[in-house]
Amino acid sequence: MKAFLTAIPFLLGIFMNAQENYVQINGSTNINTFKCTNNTFRAPGGSFMISEKNLPNIALKVDDFDCRNRIMTSDFQKTLSAEDHPYLHVKFLSLDKSKTVYNAQIEVKMIDKSKIYNVTLCLQNGKLTGKRSVKFSDFDILPPKKMGGMIVVKDDLNLVFALSANPQ
Repeated sequence: MKAFLTAIPFLLGIFMNAQENYVQINGSTNINTFKCTNNTFRAPGGSFMISEKNLPNIALKVDDFDCRNRIMTSDFQKTLSAEDHPYLHVKFLSLDKSKTVYNAQIEVKMIDKSKIYNVTLCLQNGKLTGKRSVKFSDFDILPPKKMGGMIVVKDDLNLVFALSANPQ
């Protein structure tokens, strides 16, 4: 029992480190909500070293997004054309500190379409976190319909991300 109790902090540490970086896409249908997360990407050296001359450019494998439902994950990957376009890119173009927040300009590329967004980020406990509303239509993607149109995915999405980071 003592060995088990000793292993718990170690296992929790591994789990917490695995959750340090993530990009999550939240959306909804006319019936429910969904959350598809990619937490498989890593920064060289454990955390992103961010400066004016060193901004993150993150390539997220579309097949690594998990919607916690096998069918939903498969549909999500098909919607983003994972077979033909295996990566979703999030590239930081600029990052400026303003008091307690950071203002960033990011480029999001899905399929073959890029869109630039302004994002406000917070740095807490070594994590740079932010979120931004985006739309399927921003990337010329038609929101999917299922069951003959009885289930309709809404165009609005919420892109949420957290990066283990050291802004300088």
